Amino acid sequence: MDELTLRTGFEIELLAPPGSDRQALADVVAARAGGHVRREFHADSQPSPVPGVSVFRHLSPAFAVTGPAGEPVARFVDDITIEADLAPVPGSQPRRGHRGWYRLLSDEGRLLRLVERHVDPHAPMATVLEPVAALFGVGVDAFQAAARVNDPTGASIAVALPLPPGRERPCEIVTPPLERDHARALERLLGPARELGFTVPQEAAVHLHVDAGPFRRSSALANLVRLFAHWRAPLWAALGTNPRCRRLAPLPDALVRLVEHGWQDTDDGWAGLQDAARAVGLTKYADVNLVQLVAARPLRDTVEVRILPGDVDARSIVERAALVERLLLRCLDPAPLPPPGPDAADDPRGALDALAAVAVR
Repeated sequence: MDELTLRTGFEIELLAPPGSDRQALADVVAARAGGHVRREFHADSQPSPVPGVSVFRHLSPAFAVTGPAGEPVARFVDDITIEADLAPVPGSQPRRGHRGWYRLLSDEGRLLRLVERHVDPHAPMATVLEPVAALFGVGVDAFQAAARVNDPTGASIAVALPLPPGRERPCEIVTPPLERDHARALERLLGPARELGFTVPQEAAVHLHVDAGPFRRSSALANLVRLFAHWRAPLWAALGTNPRCRRLAPLPDALVRLVEHGWQDTDDGWAGLQDAARAVGLTKYADVNLVQLVAARPLRDTVEVRILPGDVDARSIVERAALVERLLLRCLDPAPLPPPGPDAADDPRGALDALAAVAVR
């Protein structure tokens, strides 16, 4: 089996069978690890149907598993890109608020972070916003199936609503950075998932996170951009990228042009390229997420590769990740990556293997 040498974190998108949920998997993983499950919130965002509000940010039920000594094992969270498999079965009655679960919504990210800091994830929906109301010196507006806090002027702070039908089923497994035995560590998570009937949803992907530090050089960033821009078609073919996966996109053309401007591998060269790269409008929703690599104050200090297909088999995931790792290591070589040749269309895996043949650490 291919093994990995880089410290790598994984995000693996799965789907619980009807009637089950991500907490069921977290409970089994914790029991087998001799650890514990902690309920918490997972922050995400979604387009808003409300006129004048572009995005609603929300907190949804999540479950963190720790081992016997408190070490992180994995988090089990929602993924809002998983939708196609959540349509109700004909004749069934969709249930909102599975297990009494709910989401907390706000149109302001700073307010939602304040909410998350003060509320109790175990509290029932009717009372969960009371600590937030106390902060603003107001009461909670309670309704039959909702709760709301407005500030003294009537401006919205946060709303609690029952979890939409089926939203308990998406289960993104988020691992901590794994330094060794990657396949074995993943199997301890995916084996129970298969036993419980978890499957790969239609829009699924696997994301890889590797430490960004080694790539903070002008030549390394340029090679990353060349790899995921010029080699996009061979990469998708060799990895089997899921065409139904949401939130994938090519890197901006402006960035592809920018890295070819002869930036030097010096502190000043990197600082200049970093500033210029931020200005082109990078987004995390691309084949490779470079946002944290060029951020002035990175929140999650990784390069994220987002084009591996969904899978529930540890061996297959690590085999694909091994190819990606060798290509990332090749990007650390200052020599510019060449464009793909005519053979890449007929044998994308062979062309990528040849590209990765020179790797520096």
